[in-house]
Amino acid sequence: MSAPHTVFLSLGSNTGDRLATLESACDGLAEAFGGLRLSQLYETEPVGCPPGSPLFLNACVAISTDNTPQQVLELCRGIEQALGRKRTGEYGAPRTCDIDVICYDDSVLSTPELTLPHPRAHVREFVLRPLCDIDPQLRLPGQALTVSELLATLPAERPTVTPFDL
Repeated sequence: MSAPHTVFLSLGSNTGDRLATLESACDGLAEAFGGLRLSQLYETEPVGCPPGSPLFLNACVAISTDNTPQQVLELCRGIEQALGRKRTGEYGAPRTCDIDVICYDDSVLSTPELTLPHPRAHVREFVLRPLCDIDPQLRLPGQALTVSELLATLPAERPTVTPFDL
């Protein structure tokens, strides 16, 4: 039997009860994959969303799994759907739950359904900051810098990402 794979996921919600949705998403992920390591929660300005989109709550989790990348994606999409996610086809549309596969070990993959590592993770503070909470020395495949070093290189003018106090 092969060793478990380490997978980092990004979670977001910007409609409905965002906190309850992310808590339910984490419960679903824990049920699907076992234990998980969770970052702090952050409230973030929408990136690449239609004007007037509500603020997001974001977090990242790390899981260990024997599932393939495609199986992880399918399980995540099932959790999104169970939490009311409707895929409208409009890029960046507000959503109850969004779970993105950021990286799966050191895998590099490009299919119509899944690109690994996530193609924009290395330039998004709402992904990098919570990844730093879990593993600041993580290197996304194809990146020379750690996630903490990538975070330090982001431009000063960027969407706001602030810790969300419970």
